[in-house]
Amino acid sequence: MRTDLSIKEDVLDELQWQPSIDETQIGVVVKNGIVTLSGTVDSYVKKREAENAAKSVLGVKAVAEDIEVQYSSGAKKSDTEIATAAVNALKWNISVPENKVDIKVEDGWVYLTGEVKWAFERNAAKKAVENLPGVKYVANNITLKNTVDAGDIKNKIKKAFERSADIDAKNITVSTNGHTVTLTGKVHSIKEKDDARRTAYYSPGVWTVDNELEVVY
Repeated sequence: MRTDLSIKEDVLDELQWQPSIDETQIGVVVKNGIVTLSGTVDSYVKKREAENAAKSVLGVKAVAEDIEVQYSSGAKKSDTEIATAAVNALKWNISVPENKVDIKVEDGWVYLTGEVKWAFERNAAKKAVENLPGVKYVANNITLKNTVDAGDIKNKIKKAFERSADIDAKNITVSTNGHTVTLTGKVHSIKEKDDARRTAYYSPGVWTVDNELEVVY
């Protein structure tokens, strides 16, 4: 069992290791393996990378992310400018189906809605806009509609887990209810937990993943 102090030291080291992150701008608190990140960064990308860095550390059970995005006065964009850039970004991304995603921008927060068939299309829409200047946060509320037979989902996910070098498939149980997948069992890191969820979510026909995996060390 790792101590909170050793986890905190490793999280700080991992933040320092990231070339795009100024670790002096980010506060780290660890309690019972749960990491809370705070502070201010100047882009949404740095906010996301700080969270991913913390999740990659052995012993981290969960990450509470309270980092704020504040742009300099010269880098600030109006909601109209952000919305225009977002529309163009989706238009230029071949992975996002045309005229299927709606965009709303309020105070730098981008809200995506609409309906697509595949999870990769939903994720592609988020990735297309989250790096745009002025974006503080992306709420991806795009829903999935897929006609794939839900009865085959379980086997596809199990095979995907077995192919993955980063997932210990034998400790994960997959159950399905229609297009909803529930993952239970034990994994060795929060990254493995996230990888399992991501792998399940990419399976054709999956709309929702309830990730109940327990992180143990």
